[in-house]
Amino acid sequence: MFNETSFEVFQVEGLDERMAAIRKDIQPVFQSLNEYFKDKLEPEVEDELFIHIAQHIRRTVHPPENTWSALSRQKRGYKMEAHFQLGIFPEYVFMWLSIIDQPKGKEQMADALLAHPEWWTNLPKDFVFNKDHTKSDYEPLTHESFEKALQRLKKVKKSELQIGRIIPKDSEWDLERMRQYMLETYQALVPIYIGLKEVGE
Repeated sequence: MFNETSFEVFQVEGLDERMAAIRKDIQPVFQSLNEYFKDKLEPEVEDELFIHIAQHIRRTVHPPENTWSALSRQKRGYKMEAHFQLGIFPEYVFMWLSIIDQPKGKEQMADALLAHPEWWTNLPKDFVFNKDHTKSDYEPLTHESFEKALQRLKKVKKSELQIGRIIPKDSEWDLERMRQYMLETYQALVPIYIGLKEVGE
């Protein structure tokens, strides 16, 4: 599970050195947790899910400021549609339903979310959203702010949107509580995932 060592990875200088630390201290956690979530979520989404772990292969100089993994029904990639994402910034661990890197049907997904506010207005109070997967900024999930973000997702070509929860670095949770909180986050997002999946079919 994520611990103090996980966050210390982002203090390692150098691309090769940090990537070695990510492979050693974070990616095994991604693999283990995603295997657990995959088993729990597949019956709920009625699809096979594939585990993807970011390798940051396009980086040649600068080490990654965050790293992540994904669960997607697409075997060859995950960014072409909405997907579940688990990752870590120096400040927190995140669990998102992600629409990033201009997937096909992005505007239709925004329209679906605007047309079905019941998908997201009744989510737990500690849900937040993020508008750029490369940045650690996030906002509380309110009707007004999220609706504005959805309009942006629809109209701005390079816009992104992620919704879910975070676990701050200084949280003192045991393994089972943290894992259960993560699973409950994804389960709460399943109706949105299914709705957006249907948009793309």
